[in-house]
Amino acid sequence: MNKIILLTVFSILTFNVMAQKKIVQTAGRDQLGEFAPKFAELNDDVLFGEVWSRNDLLSLRDRSLVTITSLISQGITDSSLTFHLQSAKNNGITRTEISEIITHIAFYAGWPKAWAAFRLAKDVWAEDTVETDAKASFQREMIFPIGEPNTAYAKYFIGNSYLARISTEQIPFSNVTFEPRCRNNWHIHKASKGGGQMLVGVAGRGWYQEEGKPAQEILPGTVIHIPANVKHWHGAAADSWFAHLAFEIPGEDTFNEWLEPVSDEEYDKLK
Repeated sequence: MNKIILLTVFSILTFNVMAQKKIVQTAGRDQLGEFAPKFAELNDDVLFGEVWSRNDLLSLRDRSLVTITSLISQGITDSSLTFHLQSAKNNGITRTEISEIITHIAFYAGWPKAWAAFRLAKDVWAEDTVETDAKASFQREMIFPIGEPNTAYAKYFIGNSYLARISTEQIPFSNVTFEPRCRNNWHIHKASKGGGQMLVGVAGRGWYQEEGKPAQEILPGTVIHIPANVKHWHGAAADSWFAHLAFEIPGEDTFNEWLEPVSDEEYDKLK
């Protein structure tokens, strides 16, 4: 019963990581408003309404990290820790990061506390296991690294992509990895002279398409030459992770013009 109550108390709290809005909390008043009105006020208006909402000083991700560290250090591994682990996940802490965080805490807070925290964390991040294992398996298929999440260009992609810069000299090139169904928007490599891009399939299966032409399948070893000023897109097949090397061809007055996304209707026609 206590576990259910604690989960209910915390369930109304909502975090908005991207917008960093003020947090609205009513759980204290809902559960304890009549019995302990002052505690309810402090919980809703001060702890969450003020402290958790001071995003100009610490991000929600940072506050989650501090909170779960404090709870584990005290040996609090009940539903309140489960809630804050879930919040940490919502605030951007990954499965790999939480594993390293709890491992680090173990040396300062104690091994049994870490074991207890891991039991809860495994459940919270359980749904990420399949994707993580698939990504690790795909990495073993190729010699180039998957790299880091491609956050700088995420708004131009549907799905998750990863970027590993391989070389910045002579002809710069990177390894770009796409999860299944991930693709970039239609775009044009603009140039007044020279320019364009060359793709070389590394692993998995993907697609390349120029406007007005059928899509081309990209497999390991496939080379795609993309002239400057041609509208196109590329990405993974629906059933496969995919990686290609992307070579930026030198030119004059070069820049990328990002356009509309590739709709699901367009994409689902590909087999």
